[in-house]
Amino acid sequence: MASIEKLPMLQEGYEKLTAELKALRDERPKIVDAIEEARAHGDLSENAEYHAAKERQGQVEASIADLEDKISRAQIIDPTTLSGDRIVFGATVTLLDDDDKPVRYQIVGQAEADAKAGKISYNSPLGRALIGRKVEDEVEVTVPSGDKFYVVEKIEFI
Repeated sequence: MASIEKLPMLQEGYEKLTAELKALRDERPKIVDAIEEARAHGDLSENAEYHAAKERQGQVEASIADLEDKISRAQIIDPTTLSGDRIVFGATVTLLDDDDKPVRYQIVGQAEADAKAGKISYNSPLGRALIGRKVEDEVEVTVPSGDKFYVVEKIEFI
């Protein structure tokens, strides 16, 4: 029997997914109303409103199924309960780049990744390169813009 792969995420990522799921479920009746209204206009073969509403219904149902799957496989991790000297999921890491400028990232799940907010996925090139590293380890990662070099300065579990 195949095992179901858990999706690690922080509590805030889980809450974001459940809020998104609720919003999509709340949209369902509105889509049904739009389909009914468009159907009342007559000939469905040339009814743009009907086709648009049906397409939106398909998108919403696919998104709902995807979110339900992610939520059912969610493994919520609280970084404040973690410790150790190695980088793991949930850790907040301070790195020094080539110019000795500090950059700070938290290792999070794919659903909550936002590089501009300092949250990178454990599955991203940098996330994969960081997992298991210790303070003062040198990290080389190949990203679309080229090779980047970092030194791990600090590991926190906050």
